[in-house]
Amino acid sequence: MNIKVFNIRLDKTNCQEDQNRMNAFLDSVEIKLTSTNFVTTTTVDFWSAVVFYEPKKESKASQEEMELSVEDKKIYFALKKWRSDKSQQLLLPHYMICHNSELVAIAIKKPQTLEDFKSIKGFGENKTANYGDDIISLLNAL
Repeated sequence: MNIKVFNIRLDKTNCQEDQNRMNAFLDSVEIKLTSTNFVTTTTVDFWSAVVFYEPKKESKASQEEMELSVEDKKIYFALKKWRSDKSQQLLLPHYMICHNSELVAIAIKKPQTLEDFKSIKGFGENKTANYGDDIISLLNAL
């Protein structure tokens, strides 16, 4: 197991940059455990986060991604961009929005109604209610 420490400074100049650096790292590894602590000093306040991780293994979704048609890959990458934007907006890790395997299924099935999401593994009532309309709008715009 590996360990990495991040400090998220709270000032306007550094906060977003620190968060982006940490998010990029979290996207690239398999997280095992995290611990956070708020640190106050006389000069700066910040969050300190310790991440225990393993290098990311080749996932089943990667094989599915490779088998997508050119059109489906275009949709898949647009969905990944949407997920990244949504995760930053909601301050959630991207995998809390949708897993890659769910994005692959959406790219293949191209749901046009909220009802269509019932056939996509991982999309229950909450995820469909929270993200379904956004995804349908994105698909219609492509």
